[in-house]
Amino acid sequence: MQVTASQIWSAIEAIRKQAPVIHNITNFVVMNNTANALLALGASPVMAHAEEEVEEMVAIAGALVINIGTLSRYWVPSMRRAVQHAHQRKIPIVLDPVGAGATVYRTRTSRELLGTAPITIIRGNASEIMALVNSEGKTKGVDSSALSADALDAARRLHDTYGSVVCVSGATDYILSGADVTKVLNGHILMTKVTGLGCTASALCGAFAAVNGNFAQATAEAMAVMGIAGEMSAMNSPGPGSMQVNFLDALYRLSEENINKLLRIEG
Repeated sequence: MQVTASQIWSAIEAIRKQAPVIHNITNFVVMNNTANALLALGASPVMAHAEEEVEEMVAIAGALVINIGTLSRYWVPSMRRAVQHAHQRKIPIVLDPVGAGATVYRTRTSRELLGTAPITIIRGNASEIMALVNSEGKTKGVDSSALSADALDAARRLHDTYGSVVCVSGATDYILSGADVTKVLNGHILMTKVTGLGCTASALCGAFAAVNGNFAQATAEAMAVMGIAGEMSAMNSPGPGSMQVNFLDALYRLSEENINKLLRIEG
């Protein structure tokens, strides 16, 4: 799948023009960062996990992002209900199975959500993706204990079973849809020292999917933008504290020139 700089820039312009509402049921650690990243990109974030209101929030959203990072039994019915309603409304659904493989509960919940309704995009690190299809897969906390390329077979099995676009993130990001595999090579090692940037990537997948019905392309666009913004912010960041702030600024300042200059993608 070819994804060009001009396509990415057109998608960013669409996000900035349309400001799609992205409904996030996400974890306590990243709510603020995720909301600010979506705002910086040009989308309109909402964080809502109460079961009593998720259907109303989904009704105004352009995409739904489910993230199980601080999983609670009180949230799981809300997640299921939101997924069902998003499917009925035919809006894209992104699942981030944070820490799948670390505990039985996380793995089981992720699989249950996959079975609730068709998930449009699954984005996780290699260990998380492998854990969704293999009970022996293990995750180091919420970090991967495997390389992204190690999870390609698992990603194919997920796609074949559920029809989802599957994104395996890592030093190289792999986006798989059918026979197509796209590699995004952008990014910086300092990104791994800032908590929640993987969760941010999932939210951005939702934003791009809200304006681009080619969901594999939208996922590749989101991951490329993440990596490019990471590279831009690392240039002026002596450590993870400044990196966190500079990343938001990079998303906000992102230009067509930046994308043309920095994009590294293969597909």
